[in-house]
Amino acid sequence: MTLLWALVLILLGAGLLAAIWGIGIERHLRVIRHEEQTIDVLPIGSQPIRVLHISDFHLAPWQKRKLAWIHRLAALEVDLVVDTGDNLGHSRAISPTLAALGDLGAKPGVFVNGSNDYYAPKARNPFSYLAAPSERHSQVRLDTKTLTNAFENWGWLNLNNSGGSLVVNGTKIGFVGIDDFHDGLSDLASIASNKAKLEQQEAPQVFIGVTHAPYLAVIDAMNDAQVPLLFGGHTHGGQVCIPGYGAIVTNCDLPTKAAKGLSSWSRGGNQLWLNVCAGLGHSIFAPVRFACRPEVRIVTLVAKKA
Repeated sequence: MTLLWALVLILLGAGLLAAIWGIGIERHLRVIRHEEQTIDVLPIGSQPIRVLHISDFHLAPWQKRKLAWIHRLAALEVDLVVDTGDNLGHSRAISPTLAALGDLGAKPGVFVNGSNDYYAPKARNPFSYLAAPSERHSQVRLDTKTLTNAFENWGWLNLNNSGGSLVVNGTKIGFVGIDDFHDGLSDLASIASNKAKLEQQEAPQVFIGVTHAPYLAVIDAMNDAQVPLLFGGHTHGGQVCIPGYGAIVTNCDLPTKAAKGLSSWSRGGNQLWLNVCAGLGHSIFAPVRFACRPEVRIVTLVAKKA
């Protein structure tokens, strides 16, 4: 056997092992990430607020283990739930999703939608993500209103190009959010206008931004509106990453170094924290996670220093 053939066999073997790990094992290794760094954005004297950030479930009705894992999240001691969208991954996923999340609905919450909450997934070449962000091909509309109505009935704020306020642990928080930028549904101008309306009518003590896809234009618009903290999803943390390096792509123009976790962004004298959740799922047509475990995140907000 020549050296060349030996190298080919080694590469094929490594590829096979990686596929077995990513498809058969790692995508089921769900984890609750606790962000070590606290975020000091609350008013002086405020009680800490533990935020459960959920995103990108991409649920299908046969994913019983994932649904059961999500249902157990209600036992976590958190004060606020932030859902950054793409809950759905199948045309028949709405009822299972609501059942899995139902107990979490007793906690204060806010949400925005991702494109997969509007349209059922469609098969596409997964390698095309390496060339450019994905584009929607499916025309199969989902019953999104049933999903969002249920969330709203729980008391969660619908932040799709909208805003609202909640009192959490004694702090009045103003929320501003946008619909999915990735699918061209967002109104960036609404961020500043909704924030101004809330400031005038409800006088929140702090603001938090929520988006599905953390494009740079969204980050800039939130910074321009002097929002100190933004939650986002969409990236899947890269979904297939290189060990020791990280994400290869983010499916948007967000730099790969910010594909998941906490990052800081400055613009016009304002400093914004961005927290990206890598999510729990994947398209049913690309069932793999590699060097990027499926996750939900817990972030603790604390008072500013005097």
